[in-house]
Amino acid sequence: MASTTTDTTHLSGGGLPTRSPLIGWLAVVSVMLGLFAIVTTEILPIGLLTSIGSSFAISDGLAGLMMTMPGLLAAVSAPVVTVATARIDRRLMLCVFTLLLALANFLAAVAPDYWLVLVSRIVVGIVIGGFWSIGAGLAERLVPAESVGRATAVIFSAVPLGSVLGVPAGTFIGDLAGWRMAFVVMGVLTVGVIIMLLVFVPSLRPVQATRLSVLRGMFGSTNTRFALLLTFLIVLAHFGTYTYVTPFLEQVTGMSSGLVTIALLIYGAAGIVGNFLGGTAVARYPRAAFGLAASMIAAAALLMPVLGRWEIGAVALLTIWGVAYGAVPVMSQTWFAKATPHAPEAASVLFTASFQATFALGALVGGLTVDRTSPSTVMTLGGIIAALMVAAVWVHFARRLTWPDYTQV
Repeated sequence: MASTTTDTTHLSGGGLPTRSPLIGWLAVVSVMLGLFAIVTTEILPIGLLTSIGSSFAISDGLAGLMMTMPGLLAAVSAPVVTVATARIDRRLMLCVFTLLLALANFLAAVAPDYWLVLVSRIVVGIVIGGFWSIGAGLAERLVPAESVGRATAVIFSAVPLGSVLGVPAGTFIGDLAGWRMAFVVMGVLTVGVIIMLLVFVPSLRPVQATRLSVLRGMFGSTNTRFALLLTFLIVLAHFGTYTYVTPFLEQVTGMSSGLVTIALLIYGAAGIVGNFLGGTAVARYPRAAFGLAASMIAAAALLMPVLGRWEIGAVALLTIWGVAYGAVPVMSQTWFAKATPHAPEAASVLFTASFQATFALGALVGGLTVDRTSPSTVMTLGGIIAALMVAAVWVHFARRLTWPDYTQV
């Protein structure tokens, strides 16, 4: 494997504090809830897309900018904010980002014009880039070494939990009291997360000062480049389609808003299962696990225009899709971490930046496509892109590439 050149300055005070195991796990849960609030806020417009669009008299594609803006800003803020705040206590930064998230939610709730909603989404993007880059790799600093794997899975469970609880709950609140109330509730929840972070997370002085040279050096690794390629393809395939799953279910399947909420709830529940299955599988079989997840997404998206015309078919495919995508974030993060095991925060930065940039691109491309064609066409294109990701995994296997200290298939 190609070597990775880094330049990392170590700082003092980065060891795991001696604390009660219970407090350590409560700290893990606090970080997870912070990420849950972020993920839910980021993807909340998926379930509210049509109602928000109707409120401002805009198309579904234009409303999709609410998904594009956070991703673009997160991609930029992940490296910039992490480098700029490299010597600042990590708990303090988590609290600052969470406060900004609360303000963004309240701004969206009272915005009289669509452009102010987009401003709030820009703030969300900055929060995503900063919080994810710091929080994704904190497990090893909060719990003993033997519990790091489980703690990491708990932290990443925020992604499917955001789908299983956040989006359906937001959609339900939107149907009951209007889409603005959904953002109010998220703002209140986020304030509660700030309190938990202050109470349970210890002071976390930086272990390393991540410099731009660290990030540049990571591109010298073949495995890092593959991690970027695989993340690009699978995230583009997913968010180019899933962002517009509500219009598909309403227009093609013919579901009512109540049934759409139930379908998204089932999808999210499947995602929780996929998160923990994927976290276990990718540690032992990184290529096979990632390839299988991409195959499932490809199959679900390609079959959606055919079987998704019936409610039972759409729900079945969303279940498969949920299991597969639930595993994607932890798998992608694992690939980056295995490529650069000596620079965990830098790996998290690159994971976050690449993930969010592609997230934004997927939502944008999907929006342009759905406005010019149909939701069914969006599904088909997403399925083809996911199939390309499967081919890329096969190329990695065919070249017999391995990771530092890792030889699994």
